[in-house]
Amino acid sequence: MATFSATKTSEATVGHPRELVWDVLTDPEAIARLTPMVRSITAKGDLWHWQLVNIPVLGQSFEIGFTEAMTHDPKSTITFTHAPPSKGSERAGTDGRYDLTDAGKGSTHLRIELTVTVDLPFPRLAKPAIQATMQGVLAAMGSGFGRSIEKELRTRAAPRR
Repeated sequence: MATFSATKTSEATVGHPRELVWDVLTDPEAIARLTPMVRSITAKGDLWHWQLVNIPVLGQSFEIGFTEAMTHDPKSTITFTHAPPSKGSERAGTDGRYDLTDAGKGSTHLRIELTVTVDLPFPRLAKPAIQATMQGVLAAMGSGFGRSIEKELRTRAAPRR
């Protein structure tokens, strides 16, 4: 087993108030529904267990799950750190944060930074190929999440009939 990691930072200004963006980002069911390749998120208090779909890597598929401790600074920052139930019980984890700031006239600037680390049964020699795959997966998840959260925010902001 070798350990591989990839980091992604994304920023965008969304045309919705910070409170509404916060409500989506703190809703594990919504995050699971909005994020490509996420099968489910089970929340027990501030511990969220993420279960991904099978991810193909160099001809093999891996079903990965990981547990994150979520720390909230209300309506401004969500920090998440890998918190496996026991040492060595999970082969993957993420560390990162969401930062929300007002961007004027009911808009929110959202910055997402995360590092994914995974232990896989490949030699270190495979590092360039695996990290390229990881970057591709993160990019696909990020762009899909961006489109989905914007649609979710529009739906939640629409007047109820």
